[in-house]
Amino acid sequence: MDKLTVMIEKLAYGGNGVCRINGKVCFVPFSCPGDGVRLAVTAEKRSYLSANIAELVIASSHRIAPPCPLFGICGGCFWQHIDYSQQLVAKQQILGESLRRVVMPDSDITAPVLPSALPYGYRSRVQFKVQFADNRLKIGFYRFGTHRVEDLPPLGCPVALPVVNKALNRLRAVLASFREKNAIPAIKLECGEREVLAVISYTGRDTNAVERFFRERQADLSPLTGIHLQVPNSRSLLKAYGDDRVSYSLPSPVQGQQPCLITYGPGGFAQINRDQNAALLAQVRRMGCFQAHEQVLDLFCGNGNFSLPIASQAGSVTGVEESRISIESAQHNSRLNGISNTSFICDVAVGATRRWADSGRPCDTVILDPPRVGAVGLIPDICRLSPEKIIYVSCDPSTLARDCGLLVADGYSIEESVPVDMFPQTYHIESITLLRRR
Repeated sequence: MDKLTVMIEKLAYGGNGVCRINGKVCFVPFSCPGDGVRLAVTAEKRSYLSANIAELVIASSHRIAPPCPLFGICGGCFWQHIDYSQQLVAKQQILGESLRRVVMPDSDITAPVLPSALPYGYRSRVQFKVQFADNRLKIGFYRFGTHRVEDLPPLGCPVALPVVNKALNRLRAVLASFREKNAIPAIKLECGEREVLAVISYTGRDTNAVERFFRERQADLSPLTGIHLQVPNSRSLLKAYGDDRVSYSLPSPVQGQQPCLITYGPGGFAQINRDQNAALLAQVRRMGCFQAHEQVLDLFCGNGNFSLPIASQAGSVTGVEESRISIESAQHNSRLNGISNTSFICDVAVGATRRWADSGRPCDTVILDPPRVGAVGLIPDICRLSPEKIIYVSCDPSTLARDCGLLVADGYSIEESVPVDMFPQTYHIESITLLRRR
């Protein structure tokens, strides 16, 4: 097909710009709304086209110079070339279109995006790939579509917290004298408010020597406060030295009251943008408007990220999570904060919800924060519980819309949906949606 000149209309979930060619939608990576581009079509399917930019004829007023030299090469950020205000517009538009398409075609219940205070330097947990090739140690990310590691520049990754980049540079310097460079394929760094931990994947056989290597170099590895090893055929991490847990605090609903301290072990899960995690919690509180008599069910509760901070407002909170490590963290955090009206169940969400519904026990509010695949299997039993409110935290607009469609068909209405920009410079969209029983 000959090269065509078109205007980019908008952005799609997945990161690509969108235009139309002969009535077909065309997806264009690394384009920006308002760009006039000459395209080279790379694939033609029955219902859509894919194309690359052959020439940027007119640069959009929203197009900016990306700050990272690896932008467009590594498979991380997709939108560094688009100004932040336009990224927020796009995310609101994508979420709104997803919900209208499936649930409410004639209404707009999508609020403006809650922006991140830090469009860069926000990420508290990052996994880096490591490769030793041509007598050179490379630490960074895979080149887009390959398993070739692109080495980070000295300033590190611009979306990571500055302390992450500092710790990585210290590790890079220490690993220069490590004898088994090919035996470390990945390094995961995770930061709390006081801790900076590294989980180092090690595929060699002499774990004792590796532990000793890092212990002897603690002074050279500051700001790292702990190193743990992930080794083959072991379900648990091996501690080389230092801290065992990562911690962060979430504000109390009562001014002047102590914040809720949340912790988890290395390799556990927590949101990567701490400020936006607090913003999510604020929305949960506002939408839930919890009362002292209410029984709350928190599905996919993780380490108690929502369960514990809202417990002082509700009668009781039951958290459900299938990860034993996360449940142990939630129970630890409950004791740590002196919270007595929470209980945590290690179970799959479907089974726990079904047993709750079978028991006839009342439930006033359901909070759910499922993985990207959504919660379609849960919907019938959530509806059997017949909670007054459902607060759905989602990281995927399409599965959110599908599940909301099922809930609406079973007697619920969507009151509002609020996008929260957890991942600036990417197309990923976190959102929180309130549904109420009609």
